[in-house]
Amino acid sequence: MVCTNCQRDIADYSNFCYFCGARQVRAADGPPRAQKRLMRSAVDRKIGGVCGGFAEYLDVDSTLVRLVWLVAIFVPVPLGLIAYLVAWIVMPQAPLPSPTPAQPVTPPQTPQAV
Repeated sequence: MVCTNCQRDIADYSNFCYFCGARQVRAADGPPRAQKRLMRSAVDRKIGGVCGGFAEYLDVDSTLVRLVWLVAIFVPVPLGLIAYLVAWIVMPQAPLPSPTPAQPVTPPQTPQAV
């Protein structure tokens, strides 16, 4: 899928662009959406992808989720840190988005001896 704001390639299941943060709107006439799964983000990650995964699942900006986790870590009982570590272990990793035909992947070429 291509971001409607910055025209960069993002994952098809993304609700927000990873580069500019713009909300992505899907057409209603497309195929039905698959059921959402809570997974660690493969592209919107700073440490483990937990906050990016929660942001995609809840349809909110990942910065907001990161701020909530930061506040939860510094409350008198640091349950936020423990919850983050548990989520990092329990949540499966999301697959990487596949490259689009507009951006073909070419193998590196080896120099030939003369």
